[in-house]
Amino acid sequence: MNKWTSAPLWLAGVQWMFFLFANTVVVPLSVGAAFGFSPELVASIVKITFIVTGAATIAQAMFGHRYALMEGPAGLWWGLILSLAAAAPSMGMTLPELGGALSAGMIAAGALTSLLGALGFGALLKKAFTPIVMFVYLFLLSSQLIIVFFKSMTGLSAGGRIDLPVAALSVAIVLLVCWIGVKGRGLLGNFSILIGMVAGWAAYRVLFPGPEEAAAPGGGGAWVTFFPLGAPHFEAGVMIAALLAGLINMTNTVTALSAADKLYGLSSTDAAYKRSYHLTALHTAIAGLLGLVPYGPYTSSIGFLESTRILERSALVIGGALFVVLGFVPALGTFFAGMPASVGGAVLFVVYLQLFGSAFRNLQGFSFNAKTVYRMAAPALLGISILNVPADAFAGLPGTLRPIVGNGLLMGVLVSVVLENTVDWAKYDRKL
Repeated sequence: MNKWTSAPLWLAGVQWMFFLFANTVVVPLSVGAAFGFSPELVASIVKITFIVTGAATIAQAMFGHRYALMEGPAGLWWGLILSLAAAAPSMGMTLPELGGALSAGMIAAGALTSLLGALGFGALLKKAFTPIVMFVYLFLLSSQLIIVFFKSMTGLSAGGRIDLPVAALSVAIVLLVCWIGVKGRGLLGNFSILIGMVAGWAAYRVLFPGPEEAAAPGGGGAWVTFFPLGAPHFEAGVMIAALLAGLINMTNTVTALSAADKLYGLSSTDAAYKRSYHLTALHTAIAGLLGLVPYGPYTSSIGFLESTRILERSALVIGGALFVVLGFVPALGTFFAGMPASVGGAVLFVVYLQLFGSAFRNLQGFSFNAKTVYRMAAPALLGISILNVPADAFAGLPGTLRPIVGNGLLMGVLVSVVLENTVDWAKYDRKL
């Protein structure tokens, strides 16, 4: 890559800051709503989430795996917390009781992650995650999250019908970002994401004038509230679910670093994996202390890097620092919280298109026949099927199994790992 002048590098940092914001802001809002937090407490948790996410991202880039990968609230943990909150009454628990058990589980999961990372468990995960498993994980991750962004960009997340004017603008933003990414040269192509967000935001305000959307109040509320989910205590079912989530969340590091290795043309060492696991463990324990969603490397960062073609860590560090500033300066946080969800969803839709491409690149060099196609199709399509089943369909399952069996991403990956490590597919490779 060409050397950067200070101006483009700072601009790249601003682009990263927008990416961190778009991926993060909805997480504490949804958790606050699920647990019935006051607006002041939600505002406090949003600010802390910005600060911890920016600091965690910088720490990983500088001292952990040392790649330009966002470290943020993990989707697996996010889904677990929301599903358990919805199921709390049927489990005979109040929300503070559930939240306290989750807080204890997060801290324990952080300790487990650090211990397993120090013992070299990451090396076993790397062996288990073959290119086929990587394909299944990235395919289901991009499929699961792109549905979320599609709902945002079409207005479905705010109601039961598509908002046609908003959807039309979102499609225009998607086409603009794709066109710049494909046709744009030099800086124009590098900043397609930033251009799409800024232009889309401006167009939205012109076409749909009205009060600014605010994600959460910018001022008010204590800066730090310890154990806002509830006083920590032990509850067996929740603890088991949390430990399993922490264990499975370790695969985020494997998939993110493996994909980054291919993008950078490098190979992560065992020491890099251990450093990354220790930092993720620390962030997970902090999440339990402060009522946040536990952390992990964002594989979606690969789609962002492929879209922008800016691989420098320094750009991410600048973006992380700017994101920390958003948390410390409420007025700035409130301003950026006014970015319409449809605009952020449209731009992230393009990013996850790139991640979808990364999934299929894992299949290069493989050929499939009527027998070996099962190793790819069975886990991928099982995961897609579960993703399309209503969450309440799994209400009859025990509370410890529901978050696992009802998670299409998790089940698809687990089935893929089992198939890849128990079946000798080479034996069927040339048999029809």
